[in-house]
Amino acid sequence: MRIAVLAPICWRTPPLHYGPWEQIASNIAEGFVEKGFDVTLFATANSQTKGKLEAVCGTAYEENKELDAKVWECLHISHLMQNADHYDIIHNNYDFLPLSYSRLIHTPMVTTIHGFSSPKIIPVYKEYNDNNYYVSISNSDRSPELEYVATVYNGIKVADFSFNEFPEDYLLFFGRIHPDKGTSEAIEIAEKSGKKLIIAGIVQDAEYFKQKIKPCLNENAVFIGEAGPLKRNSLLGKACALLHPIKFNEPFGLSVAESMLCGTPVIAFNRRSMPELIQHGKTGYLVETVDEAVQAVDNVKEINRHECRDWSMKKFSQEKMIEDYLNVYKAILEYH
Repeated sequence: MRIAVLAPICWRTPPLHYGPWEQIASNIAEGFVEKGFDVTLFATANSQTKGKLEAVCGTAYEENKELDAKVWECLHISHLMQNADHYDIIHNNYDFLPLSYSRLIHTPMVTTIHGFSSPKIIPVYKEYNDNNYYVSISNSDRSPELEYVATVYNGIKVADFSFNEFPEDYLLFFGRIHPDKGTSEAIEIAEKSGKKLIIAGIVQDAEYFKQKIKPCLNENAVFIGEAGPLKRNSLLGKACALLHPIKFNEPFGLSVAESMLCGTPVIAFNRRSMPELIQHGKTGYLVETVDEAVQAVDNVKEINRHECRDWSMKKFSQEKMIEDYLNVYKAILEYH
């Protein structure tokens, strides 16, 4: 089977710091390479893969602001589509734009819907639903207007995350600095709990950071910026809990699965996919308010960290994801 994996070009694949879609595209490509399949990754030229790499864009447009994102997206996607006949299946991890080519090629295309940035994009998915194969990353993130062939949870590389049975006494916020992610709520939870908070992530909303986050920073609320893979592993593993007080309907939550893989329980606001990721009272706590989160911090010592890791390995490993996608591919190729 010849597989083409289409990654975004917002960031390098795999990303150096932030880039969840690129990370999953990498995990898919590398997972199938390890299984012995002929895999071509379509990504930026500075991306890394053990398979074949096809690129028209030298670097990511978030890493080189002189690049026009739309121009290079068009060149990137069309490069794959012009070579579609070289592959048995295309795995699209680049949202809705590649769908517009799907009636012009013969190769079947699987599209992983990594979330809907807005309801306004759903008409594109509806238009091409009859000749495409959609995969959701959680059961809760499905649109009732679309048909899906499967739900496949995001899979992470187990070897990249070390289990830590003996954490330090700090809480961690790991994600975009943005109101949706609840960074200021994490600070409030930590303060009310009397715990130190480490904040790691890219500043996606500069005004929010300036107004709501920066004034609250002190020796007990520390912002460290972006954290690459090695630093991420250490931060997650040593935390007594990950705070995930999201204020939007998150389709998955990669840091949640990564945290549990390190043995670290997660305290999250009970939105969208969180009940699928977290076993309440076993691998973390699902809460509705800041005060409930504070109570959960007090109870987090009751969580068995081995159970967190076992759960994440069972549900959210790269191996499980590849197995599930292989079943999707086989079913499509038998039908197509």
